[in-house]
Amino acid sequence: MLEHGASRYVDIDLSDSMLELAKNRLTRFEDEQVTLIQGDFLREAIPGSYDVILALGYFDYIENAPAHVRRMRELVAPGGSVVASFPRWTWSKGPIRKLRYEVINNCPIFDYTRDGLMQLFADFSNVEIRPGKSGFLLRASA
Repeated sequence: MLEHGASRYVDIDLSDSMLELAKNRLTRFEDEQVTLIQGDFLREAIPGSYDVILALGYFDYIENAPAHVRRMRELVAPGGSVVASFPRWTWSKGPIRKLRYEVINNCPIFDYTRDGLMQLFADFSNVEIRPGKSGFLLRASA
């Protein structure tokens, strides 16, 4: 995002290793352009509002998706957008994902439908959903 003109990049994550990965990838940018926050997205103080909020690969593991979408709605600037990816059940990937994440690693995973996404983002003025092979790409405008 910074390479394409964003003035700042803010990342929040519970995982030390994910934040360390982000830090390593962002070293070429000025310190004042990058803010990395370790914490819970729903509880942590996040300064400002944002033209674009990215949530790619995020909702696969989120139990309370409505709370996260509400928080994103609070943080997105007027005229801004949330861009997010959502997995959907497919017979080719669904059973493998269930076994790999839930059974072996005790990590719940979630799948979505187009209608469910429209309900989830009902508080946004415009919602565009593009289906892919194993999920959806969504853009919701404030």
